[in-house]
Amino acid sequence: MQAEGPVCEIQIVGNTQIAQKGGLIKQRKNQAMDAAMAAGKGEAYDLDNPALESIGVRITHWRDDYVELELPLAPNMLNRSRVVHGGTICTLLDAATGYAGLYAAPGETPRHAVTLSLTSNFLSNGTGKLLTAKGMVDRRGRSIFFSRAEVWLDGELLVATGVATMKYLK
Repeated sequence: MQAEGPVCEIQIVGNTQIAQKGGLIKQRKNQAMDAAMAAGKGEAYDLDNPALESIGVRITHWRDDYVELELPLAPNMLNRSRVVHGGTICTLLDAATGYAGLYAAPGETPRHAVTLSLTSNFLSNGTGKLLTAKGMVDRRGRSIFFSRAEVWLDGELLVATGVATMKYLK
């Protein structure tokens, strides 16, 4: 069953085509970095994460203990009720809580981590054009950090919050 009228204005290639065309992820990554630079967002950041790159996530702001991510919405990110799927929101919560603790200045060795725990709170639902996730580190230890994130729809509606415990990889 198809939704009546346009659900969102952004069109992306579906996952099937991504799997069939190996170069598409790299092309998307370059397009996202070019778009960030053109939008005056400053430095273009490399996610170095094929899963996030394949759905169109991009880093717009990144510094020690803080990150902002954006995800243009597409029809395949909606659920049966034609609102943003909870899995899409949880993906952004997980990414934002993780990347908040992984910033490395240019020339430094990249950091990596895995999620030990992620708790999500869904506050609203809806449909729009853009999801923005803001992640912050609350506390950091030698091998574990604790962080939180918010996900906003079109910069106006807070749709979810989350807290996470992350473990640095050696």
